[in-house]
Amino acid sequence: MGLQAARALGADPARVLKTLMALVDGKPVCVVLASDREVSMKALAALFGGKTAKMMPPADAERATGYKVGGISPFGQKKAAPTALDAAALSEPEVYVNGGQRGLQIRLAPGDLARALDARVAAISVAA
Repeated sequence: MGLQAARALGADPARVLKTLMALVDGKPVCVVLASDREVSMKALAALFGGKTAKMMPPADAERATGYKVGGISPFGQKKAAPTALDAAALSEPEVYVNGGQRGLQIRLAPGDLARALDARVAAISVAA
């Protein structure tokens, strides 16, 4: 979905961030990273002081956030989860994140995104 959004916006995929839900030692976390990158599960687990990390099943992610997969936003989730933001996003002047439904993107400075989400910022991605 993130790459489709980048094409639709005519924006570099590094600036269009996707929101994923994962589990670190069984506890939900929100992950925000560039649409052309993948999450390093090892780095994600380490960031939250855990031993293991895995993607949350889509149905569980929808229940936890109140959003449909493809439209999950890091903002306004039903139950707030700790958030990880990939450090690479901070090198961009502006980024786009999902606003809560497919096709709705919010443009903002990555530093503002990190502050608004009270995100833990670290290198948590690998090339797709």
